[in-house]
Amino acid sequence: MKKNVMRIVFLAMALMLVLAACGAKPEEVGGFQIPEVEDGKFNIAMVLIGPHDDGGWSQAHYEGLLYVEENVPNTNVAYIENVPEGADSEQIFRSLARKGFDLILGTSFGYMDPMEVVAGEFPDSMFIHLTGIKSNFTNFGNLMGAMENMKYLAGMLAGARAKQDGETKLGYMATFPIPEEIRLGNAIALGMRKTCPECTLDVRWINTWHDPIIEKEAAASLFDAGAYVVFTGADTPAVADVAQEKGKYGVTYDWFGSCKVDACLTAPYWLWGTEYARITEGIIAGTYIPGYDYFDADTGALGLYGFMEGQELTPGLKDLDPAVIAEVKDILAMMQAGEFTRFEVFTGPINDNKGNVVLPAGQHLEQVDLDAFPEFGLPCSVDVCMKWWAEGITAELPE
Repeated sequence: MKKNVMRIVFLAMALMLVLAACGAKPEEVGGFQIPEVEDGKFNIAMVLIGPHDDGGWSQAHYEGLLYVEENVPNTNVAYIENVPEGADSEQIFRSLARKGFDLILGTSFGYMDPMEVVAGEFPDSMFIHLTGIKSNFTNFGNLMGAMENMKYLAGMLAGARAKQDGETKLGYMATFPIPEEIRLGNAIALGMRKTCPECTLDVRWINTWHDPIIEKEAAASLFDAGAYVVFTGADTPAVADVAQEKGKYGVTYDWFGSCKVDACLTAPYWLWGTEYARITEGIIAGTYIPGYDYFDADTGALGLYGFMEGQELTPGLKDLDPAVIAEVKDILAMMQAGEFTRFEVFTGPINDNKGNVVLPAGQHLEQVDLDAFPEFGLPCSVDVCMKWWAEGITAELPE
């Protein structure tokens, strides 16, 4: 009898240990561990397309998330990285909502449709999508900023650098043929032609947001084809690393720390923290209404490396024509004061690369024109949805 009692006690203890171990194991969905919420706090989860320390897009968002944790009281933040777009991301968004996260941030264009679906299932969570064009105006909206402003200024610098060195060819390593990437490429070309009217811009599509190997290969292809300065729309600093090898210049993107080699001419970059804090505080207060949230440079959330407070000009800019540097500083100051917006970047006269007038003198694009293709079903204001290349770009748009 005593042996039987001891056996039962032993089995009970073993069962308790097994159950405790099972309870302690984090939930896993599709190979991704789903973080836990903290009771009594406002819980925020971020879904990243790349690694949180990619040196570009994802790192800039991750640091913005940390800013919220440090500056908005009573918040708990978590992130999941390297989540593919499409069905995989839908599972992740649904799992985060089930956990009870109050705010879920999706940081890539291809997360848009999955987030829209999940938002409809979980009305008590707020879903904010980066770079998309959809919103239900209740618990699902998008967020983007006027990076075309910084790309325009970087285009001015790149054009001036090429012209001063007797070069006329620049390159743009674009990711996917969506309005965002075409808009930014056009901003580069408009800035380039302001300082170097004879310069041209070649384009390579890489169809990925984050792939260091493909990025290096595409950058090398542009440099080898004669480009003197190459821009990237992708996540890593690969373009500057290749420029260093080639003795030319690269313009990195997204994160201020990406411009770390001498061959980096400058870097348009994001400072997401203040915008994420603004949205978080608004949701907590019950005042934030999701929609088409598009901010300009006067928010302080956009930067141009070498020109912000406490920064020095890069080696590639220090001997550039002082008049160009002064003009860039003047326009940047106007942008930061709210006197030069994304709509000033896209103000006529603007021609496309086929010789057609896109915008006559004095006319400017409106927000919907920046974000949409005609097939998205949005009524572009002046019938010039962002499906054209500006004068000076030598590429054709994909079908």
